[in-house]
Amino acid sequence: MSSAPLPSPRRRLSREDRFRQLIAMSRRIICEEGVDTLTLGYLAERSGVTKPVVYDHFGTRSGLLVALYQDYDIRQTAVMDAAIAASADSLEAKARVIADCYVDCVSQQGREIPGVLAALACSPELEATKRDYQTAFLEKCRTVLAPFAAGIPTPRLWAILGAADALSTEAAVGGITADQAKDELAHVIVAAVSGPGSRP
Repeated sequence: MSSAPLPSPRRRLSREDRFRQLIAMSRRIICEEGVDTLTLGYLAERSGVTKPVVYDHFGTRSGLLVALYQDYDIRQTAVMDAAIAASADSLEAKARVIADCYVDCVSQQGREIPGVLAALACSPELEATKRDYQTAFLEKCRTVLAPFAAGIPTPRLWAILGAADALSTEAAVGGITADQAKDELAHVIVAAVSGPGSRP
C-alpha cells in the first residue's frame, strides 16, 4: 500500500479575502497588460476561479472598475489621515500635509487609475463615486482646517479642490515640478482659510 500523502485540499477563501485577491489581480493585470485587457472573464481565468465568482463580486465590468477606484481612494485616504494626525497643529502644517498628500496621490497613480478613469469616462457609476469622494475630501478639509477658520464657505472648499486637481495634474504631466505644485497648493489652502468670509 502506498503511504504517499494525499494532496491538501485547497483552502476556501472568505468573501472578503476573495474580494481582496480579485482586486489585487485586477491591478496586476492593468499594470502588466493595460486596462482594456481587464474583463470579468479574464480576471476569473487569471485568478483561478469561475466566472460566477467574479460576477457575484462585481456584477459588471464597470462595477469592477468602480471597485478599483474605491480601493485606491481608501488606500490614499489612509495615508492622508495618518499624515494629518502626525502633523503639527498649525494652519500652515495642515495645509502642507493636505497639499503634499494630494499631489503625491496623483503622481503615484501610475498606469492603474488613469486607465480606470478613462474606461469609466461616461459611466454614471463613476460620476456618482467621484462625487461621493469629492464631497468626502471637502468635508475632511473642513474638519482639519476648522480650528483655524470654523466657517470656511463651501465654494471656497471647491476652489481648493479645483486648484488641487489642476496643480497635481500639471505636475503629473511634467509642466511643473511636484514641489512647485505642493508649494502653490499649500499657499492656496492657507489663503482660502484665512481670507475674507471665513470666521476665525
